[in-house]
Amino acid sequence: MHHATDAAPPGVTPPKGGAAGGLLGALRTAFSFPVMLVAWIFLVVVRLAERNLPDPDIWWHLRNVQYLFAHHQLPNVDTYSFTVAGQPWMNHEWLAEIPYYLAWRAFGLEGIEILMLVLLESIFLLLVYLSYQRSHHIKASILACWFAVALGTVNFGPRTVLFGYLYMVILLIILERFRARGGAVLWWLPPLFCLWINTHGSWSLGMLIFGLFIGCGMVQGQWGNLVAQRWAPQDLRKLVIVYITAGASLFANPYGYKLVAYPVIYASRLPLNITFTQEWITVDFHSPRGKVALVLLATLFTSALVSRFQWRLTDLAFILFAFYCGLTYDRFLFLAGVIAAPIVAEMATFVPPYRPEIDKRWLNAAIIFGILAFVTYRFPTPDDLEEQVAQEYPADILPFLKANQFPGRTLNYYNWGGFLEWNAPQIKTFVDTRVDIFEYAGVFGDYLKVHALVDPEGVLDQYHIQYVLFPTQEPVIRMLEGSSNWKPIFKDPLTTMLERVEPQPTGASPQGSN
Repeated sequence: MHHATDAAPPGVTPPKGGAAGGLLGALRTAFSFPVMLVAWIFLVVVRLAERNLPDPDIWWHLRNVQYLFAHHQLPNVDTYSFTVAGQPWMNHEWLAEIPYYLAWRAFGLEGIEILMLVLLESIFLLLVYLSYQRSHHIKASILACWFAVALGTVNFGPRTVLFGYLYMVILLIILERFRARGGAVLWWLPPLFCLWINTHGSWSLGMLIFGLFIGCGMVQGQWGNLVAQRWAPQDLRKLVIVYITAGASLFANPYGYKLVAYPVIYASRLPLNITFTQEWITVDFHSPRGKVALVLLATLFTSALVSRFQWRLTDLAFILFAFYCGLTYDRFLFLAGVIAAPIVAEMATFVPPYRPEIDKRWLNAAIIFGILAFVTYRFPTPDDLEEQVAQEYPADILPFLKANQFPGRTLNYYNWGGFLEWNAPQIKTFVDTRVDIFEYAGVFGDYLKVHALVDPEGVLDQYHIQYVLFPTQEPVIRMLEGSSNWKPIFKDPLTTMLERVEPQPTGASPQGSN
């Protein structure tokens, strides 16, 4: 395949001799109009993510690393709950959990917030670079990344998947660089995938993208504005060898073939998670994120019909795959934004080019410093972050839990499971957001019966539940408070804990039916 040559970045003045010229050139670039636009993306990402610290998964991620550091081994069975205690479980995101735990050890909740923002900003900064690498149009690249920011908000939080999207952008940068220049850059992919599989299950999406990249280069032809160009034999040979090597590198993990098979098993066995969890539902086109997806799809469709933009077969395959994932499951709209951004940047020829000769660098500098000052001033303090947590989780009940003994089993609210496992480990939970292990055992289905008020008392009896810890406004709390069999032992505007006052039933299975 023909390899194009990247154009020189527009608007960058070559240094004029010596250190002084180099410093002047660096300052001119640092305070240029494109950098000022990137600073606005930085600000918006911070503002959109700053209230998202209380993610329900982060707590059991921290607990996992605490266990790893204490026992020098990964947990292989569940030890946090009473419903699936001792059941086999793979901690498939173990490597991504360690940075969050170290950030918490260093700076507490502020450390987790900072790491989350560093990951998000790195993703979008690299996406601007990828889009510019593809389009050589810096303003169009930044515009395209605004779409990606809007689509990615579903995963703005301290999520392990952020490492996955960071690796995805790096993968796309490497593939684009190989397409344009060739060379040995592909050999970065086996270590990338080795890192990726130990970090997050999205490695499987990366292997699919890599496979589409290779497969579309096996076709030659032109169909209207759709063009396919066959790989040169030596390039195809290199791609296949690297793909096989990357596949082999996936087995360098603590769980061997089981971790490689995990994404397929997870996707095929979690129908309840897909219907219950917000990020797994189909896109709501009435939501702001859904409307952005519609605008982006309309832009791509219109361009395909009326413009002279030549679509590469690889681009079409990427877009169809990414938007199939994104429109099927809301959480994958982030993927759609990442895949679409470089293509949209190349299509956006209507955006005026950057003209460095009319740039007002003093104004850009003032805006950039103003954004940095605003972000620094508004960055949440430890007290702010504790308040965020207290608004979402039963933080006020923790002293009560630590001061009292609770000999019976507790039915906890789904989103609070990890929080209790991290902050009150003496309370064995009923369920947490590790849906895989709970759904396989049938526990998650029984929890949903309580949540939907489908024979909740039958489930409570079945599991010998002595205490119920739920949000005060949940319907099951109101129902049980109206029963003479339950009494409140703790109650505040957010949290209610009820205790059974009648003798527990005997002879019921503690695990529930599978």
